[in-house]
Amino acid sequence: MVKITFPDGNIKSFENPVTGLEVAQSISEGLARNSIALQIDDRLVDLSTLIDHDARIRLITSKDPEGLDILRHSAAHVMAQAIMRLYKGAKLTIGPAVENQFYYDIDMPPVSEDDFPAIEAEMKKITREKLPLRRKEVSKQQALEFYKDEPYKLEMVSALEDGTISFYEQGEFTDLCRGPHVPHTGFVKNTKLLKVSGAYWRADPSRPQLQRIYGTAFFTKKELKDYLRFLEEAKKRNHRKIGQALDLFSFHEEAPGMPFYHPKGMEIWNSLLAYWRLEHREAGYVETKTPMMLNRSLWERSGHWENYRENMYTATIDEVEYAIKPMNCPGAMLIYNHKPHSYRDLPLRVAEIGLVHRHELSGVLSGLFRVRAFHQDDAHLYMTPQHIEAEILGILHLAQRMYSTFGLGFQLELSTRPEKSIGSDQQWETATSGLASALDAYGQEYKLNEGDGAFYGPKIDLHIKDALGRTWQCGTIQLDMALPERFNLYYIDRDNERHRPIMIHRTVFGSIERFLGILIEHFAGKFPLWIAPVQAIILPLNDDLVPYCNEVHAVLKNAGLRVEVDSRSESLNKKVREAQLQYIPLILTIGDKEKQAGTLAVRTLDGTVKFGVTHETFLDTVLPHIHNRGLSLEIF
Repeated sequence: MVKITFPDGNIKSFENPVTGLEVAQSISEGLARNSIALQIDDRLVDLSTLIDHDARIRLITSKDPEGLDILRHSAAHVMAQAIMRLYKGAKLTIGPAVENQFYYDIDMPPVSEDDFPAIEAEMKKITREKLPLRRKEVSKQQALEFYKDEPYKLEMVSALEDGTISFYEQGEFTDLCRGPHVPHTGFVKNTKLLKVSGAYWRADPSRPQLQRIYGTAFFTKKELKDYLRFLEEAKKRNHRKIGQALDLFSFHEEAPGMPFYHPKGMEIWNSLLAYWRLEHREAGYVETKTPMMLNRSLWERSGHWENYRENMYTATIDEVEYAIKPMNCPGAMLIYNHKPHSYRDLPLRVAEIGLVHRHELSGVLSGLFRVRAFHQDDAHLYMTPQHIEAEILGILHLAQRMYSTFGLGFQLELSTRPEKSIGSDQQWETATSGLASALDAYGQEYKLNEGDGAFYGPKIDLHIKDALGRTWQCGTIQLDMALPERFNLYYIDRDNERHRPIMIHRTVFGSIERFLGILIEHFAGKFPLWIAPVQAIILPLNDDLVPYCNEVHAVLKNAGLRVEVDSRSESLNKKVREAQLQYIPLILTIGDKEKQAGTLAVRTLDGTVKFGVTHETFLDTVLPHIHNRGLSLEIF
């Protein structure tokens, strides 16, 4: 007798051991058709797995989030099988499911998107064959023998511990895999290959470069169609494409992964930093600046030399080794220790816009999203244990104000003590309960990530959501019990004794480069008036009006607007169209009529055109909109 307990608490008994499929069939044929895998207690397994003991189970269907991961993992196998049929001699490595997609790294001749139709056609054949995906367990020695002519799989098997190793078979294709998988390849019918890129085996440039082929899979045609439409919209918003079109920034071979900001890009940059500084001054922060290059001994003291050395740029000066900072924290420790502190000084909120450098592999560089040189809006807060909740709340409210200014919401995650960590149980309890209490007091639902904190303390991550519904991890709040200890930070308390301060690392923008990239895609280049690099452009109807337009330009510029005059001898329609392509929020047309009346014809990005606007009315409307950092394009 086998007793099966379902998630709702109901129990069903079976005379003999049963598979997950048989359990589903005992309930309904519809459920059996929609079930793709099984969870036994806390373990995901194939639907064909035999349940031979009393267990708590959950049938995984196409409606469950785990279902899509399983489907996409199976799709990677189908794609690999198709490629092995088409490209004799191809060597497989790994093929995981990743967020919304899957990929497989394969040692094979270079392919391009032009080759995708042939691969997709072969994949469709495989799905029509409805090949069962059968799990097979072998010994390590048998696995080594099976893969004796497959160098990558052989290396992977060799690294595994002795014991049972699982394969999955579908027709003539066999792959090393933990599973689980869908019951048969017929489930993998709504797929699309997306892109191909190069990837080094084991991310090691000294190892062979592989073809990484990405695809996606869904259970329904509609879901696939919606996702492809989403990708097209995301493609239109690509910050690299928009950044080039609007002349905001560029990258050059002379400094890979290090952005060059053009004048228009600097206007946006300066607007962001001016706003950042305003909010931080009002929140009681002071600003500092630390050197970009620091002595090796400092990095040894902080632990970076031992744990982060391969990501740091170094130089030898006067026979002494230095490193360009990959983060601002150690310099901040030196500033704190420059003078003694009393409990009366705390909490102390110290911020820095620090330029940091980290050596990223060239293959992972991605516009402003993944760079080697970037600015962090760091802050280090020093406090007593009694301050933790109030300070965390202060950071959350600061982040809320700043993100909402850009029309961005955010989600929260609390990550707790990992398996490897420093600090006492009491320290972790104090730190974690402080973060949790602050989150509870803040009142927004949050996700708990057990065991995913930093080794030096628990943390809160803030994930912002953009106009396409994508989430980006930007802000973070981390309690650190390592650096105060390593740098012997202390304050004198009421008892005249030295005590270790609680320290918080936090960012709001995170990487300012990355945040700028997010904003470009969030607004699709149509920046709110207060951020726009060119806020207004004046278009004279004829060449005779250029001197007068220059006078109007001077008035508006003196009022604080970023304004230009397009004095080219081009048609008005062409100049209007080009200004719209540059997403200039205010297009001001001046003809003889406007000159005589002292007015403007104002065209905004939402398509509104308003005639007869006096200069005074224009400024009285526009300047408050800028001052209030309005998001709407409906300015008039």
